[in-house]
Amino acid sequence: MSLINSILERIEKEKIKTIDLKYSDLIGRWYHITFPARRFKEVVEEGIPFDGSSIPGMKSVESGDMVIIPDLESGVIDPFCEQPTLRFLCYICDADTRVGVKKDSRSVAKRAFDYMLSTQIADESLWVPEFEFYLFNEAKYKNNPFDTGFSFSSKESKKSLPNSYEDNEGLSQEFCKGYHIDTPFDRHFEIREEMADAIEYFGIPVRYHHHEVGMSGQHEIETELIPFPFGADAVMTSKDVIRKVALNNGLTATFMPKPIYNEAGTGLHFHIMLKKDGKNLFYKKGGYADLSDEAIWFIGGILKHGESLAAFTNPSTNSYKRLLPGFEAPVKLFYGLANRSAAIRIPKYATTEKEKRIEFRTGDATCNPYLAMSALLMAGLDGIKNKINPLPEMGPFDENIFNWPKEKKDKLKSIPESLKEALEALKKDYFYLLDGGVFNEELIESWIVEKEREISAVQSRPTSLEMSLYYDM
Repeated sequence: MSLINSILERIEKEKIKTIDLKYSDLIGRWYHITFPARRFKEVVEEGIPFDGSSIPGMKSVESGDMVIIPDLESGVIDPFCEQPTLRFLCYICDADTRVGVKKDSRSVAKRAFDYMLSTQIADESLWVPEFEFYLFNEAKYKNNPFDTGFSFSSKESKKSLPNSYEDNEGLSQEFCKGYHIDTPFDRHFEIREEMADAIEYFGIPVRYHHHEVGMSGQHEIETELIPFPFGADAVMTSKDVIRKVALNNGLTATFMPKPIYNEAGTGLHFHIMLKKDGKNLFYKKGGYADLSDEAIWFIGGILKHGESLAAFTNPSTNSYKRLLPGFEAPVKLFYGLANRSAAIRIPKYATTEKEKRIEFRTGDATCNPYLAMSALLMAGLDGIKNKINPLPEMGPFDENIFNWPKEKKDKLKSIPESLKEALEALKKDYFYLLDGGVFNEELIESWIVEKEREISAVQSRPTSLEMSLYYDM
């Protein structure tokens, strides 16, 4: 039985009324289009015409000839819809060839995987995304010419209680960190458990979840190893689940890297492992941290291209408000064992061939995971192909470099200090992304245009701090 016929039987058996198709724009936001289930076969055969000019970053010479094609293997009944709805993730394809267009980010991830196979370096790429996020009771923001600002509230923190909440139970905290804090002070444990259950419903295995450092509702959910490119789908799905479960419980979730000044920032760490014929390519007993040559070269590729990678892994102006010393944020491009100040950390607990992997700690969830994960994979593969050993100033260092003298720290290669710097690095260093036709110059140029537009929008607007600094001058 064909997959289409199997889905048609499922639609009839489970009385599915609606089909919902989700696709990503260039920046990394999901869009969707919905139609009656009776039209499923027609849509699969013909696709849905797509106006790329209406979606950020997608306008191109192909815009008038695009269709949305569902990935039939991605179908799942959406638990957040009242009416029985079958959800599919999609590719944005050329209408004639039905091949993913150059700027469809989900197609980029597929091409990255196919390219990895073509190199014969590895046949599996396994990832662990760590989702960090804040849950607020209220989130208000506005950007009018004469009235601008934002405010967040959280019942967990005495510094940010909602206006109507008086904390008569005495559970709100002050002068403490939230890392692994226990109930009843961990107020959102049950909601986080609901999130983890919903994430697993979509076939994404959860390793654990806990309260994070930020004592105004910061949390983390970490998965087990997930194969790429499904791992990029998993990031998109998990963010969607977390937001929807939060809203269903009267809360709002944000993945902003730095929503609160002087509080813990929020990253999206990626653990990465490559395998071939079932063997972990990153493991070799006796090397530094039991890492193989391939692992060191993979690290070397990422560190070499680290500045340009930031344009995809940290692609917001807010990203660089998180990447500051003092908040366990990795601002230097080096690697080390169990070193949380490193851009690439080797988890000390991962001691066996089954577990051995690297952790890229710089990224955050404002990224488009299809592009960010593909770019990291391409940089690492470039490192293996060209046997790129990390430079001496890139480690390994196993101590906290923030305790080093300034002269010694200054010798380390730094990540960009702003999105503008990251984009300038990308303009100079992107050829490794073009191998195998995975990325292309049109996509990279469109990405830079969209991101420079964001920079201009942020830089041209007065802020409340500027009022405090200059209003009475």
